[in-house]
Amino acid sequence: MKKLKVAVIGVGNISNLHIAAYQKNPDVELYAFCDINAEVLKAAGKRYGITRLYTDEAEMLAALPEIDAVSVCTWNSAHAPCSIMALQAGKDVLCEKPMALNAQEAQKMLDTARACGRKLMIGFVRRFGNDADIMRDFIGAGSIGEIYYAKATYLRRNGNPGGWFGDKSRSGGGPLIDLGVHVIDLTRYLMGNPKPVSVYGATFRKLGNRSGLKEGVAYSSVSRSKEDLCDVEDLATALVRYDNGAVLSVEASFCLNLKKDVGKVELFGTRGGMCLDPELEIFSDSCGYLTNTTLDRATALSFDGLFEREIDHFVNAVLHDDGNVLSIAEDGVAVMKILDAIYLSAATGRSVDL
Repeated sequence: MKKLKVAVIGVGNISNLHIAAYQKNPDVELYAFCDINAEVLKAAGKRYGITRLYTDEAEMLAALPEIDAVSVCTWNSAHAPCSIMALQAGKDVLCEKPMALNAQEAQKMLDTARACGRKLMIGFVRRFGNDADIMRDFIGAGSIGEIYYAKATYLRRNGNPGGWFGDKSRSGGGPLIDLGVHVIDLTRYLMGNPKPVSVYGATFRKLGNRSGLKEGVAYSSVSRSKEDLCDVEDLATALVRYDNGAVLSVEASFCLNLKKDVGKVELFGTRGGMCLDPELEIFSDSCGYLTNTTLDRATALSFDGLFEREIDHFVNAVLHDDGNVLSIAEDGVAVMKILDAIYLSAATGRSVDL
């Protein structure tokens, strides 16, 4: 069987997870790398044994028409132009999250994919987590009932990665668009992808990147430097109302004065509630008693095989024309509309209708 020839555009931190997953897939030939930083590009080529190296994606796509698919792992401002260029060149695309800088760019990406008849998958990797599978099993069995409220929390005490992440012109925003996007999509996915209808949000710029701290950060961009610009929010919080009446409360921070980092997803339904923090607990009642249930197995998100499942799904969908991908571009557009509305609400101090 013909192997899928894959190129990776952008060979920074996140690309390593894509590349490792592609290398493990027997149906893939990792074919070419592209990055605007020649030194980073050369190092990645040497590390992974790739000799087709380009600093310009247009040049790469023109020189290598045999490429079948592309992973876009650039900073956020390049997601739309790189994806659109690859789609127009006849390539299927897996684009990292967030889909784009804003919903307008995301819609252009979706329109291009439809016009060109190519697959466009968004890197909502949390959909492929073992924890998401378990939660979906309970939700699908009716154990939670009608989900009417959700809480998504992704808070870091000192976790601004620096580099381009703090530069709004390249990132589009701070923890909301970088971290919040994960849990907004995951909760919406678990709730059945309801349509957002209104948003009220607030953002805060109080702590910056905490450059004066003597201790380092656990999350660091390869482009981090002492001269980093930081014009993004430290903290974002919002309420999102969906067309089925359900409400999502979301919080995300790079820097916040709390005791420890928090990553939590909570869903509340008519028959039960679920909390993933990090292990899964289910809250309900039985025989007139309140019950708290845990599983006799690991339920916390495991990164072991996480990106492999995402990449394998994309490869299978492209090679076998296997219908829609799990993380469809339409959902990427919906999430970008939520993010845009939160930032607009924060700027105006008013609720935003979608």
